[in-house]
Amino acid sequence: MKGLIIYKGKYGATDQYASWLSKALNLPAVLPEQLSSGQFSQTELLVMGTSVYIGKFQIRDWLQQNISLIRDKKLFLFVVSGTPVEEKEKLESFVVANVPAEIRRNTEIFFLPRKLTYANLSWLDKILLRMGAMFTKDGTQRKRMLTDYNEVNQLHLMPLIQSITHYTHTNTANCQYTH
Repeated sequence: MKGLIIYKGKYGATDQYASWLSKALNLPAVLPEQLSSGQFSQTELLVMGTSVYIGKFQIRDWLQQNISLIRDKKLFLFVVSGTPVEEKEKLESFVVANVPAEIRRNTEIFFLPRKLTYANLSWLDKILLRMGAMFTKDGTQRKRMLTDYNEVNQLHLMPLIQSITHYTHTNTANCQYTH
């Protein structure tokens, strides 16, 4: 079964997860703009990764432009967000707002934590983050929004890797990843 990892992030966490997945699954990982049509057309299994920026998936536009190519493929989507993974309802609302319904029906979704290094943010993102924190009523959440953290860990990928492995072994007698 031919597989491919397509990802797009903003500050490095999504890239790190994609790199780890690429090594663990022996699949190529590419940015959407680096993808060749031949590479995509031969793919049966897609693993897609995206970060969330102000409620919008970084890969959203690409998804919408390629609905017809994606709709019949098995898709595993990992979403990297600053929203805690316990806030399932909020995270799922991001999926509904960003992933077309005809793609969602054939998609398994995994939410992964990210990192925040305030010094690495663009000046605009620093302003937006401070403004968002000002409007947050919960003092603990406000403080968390402005504090550096790094929750990116290879272990967070285990459920995704297990799900992909189970799918490939269930759906192919001769599972083979190719580049």
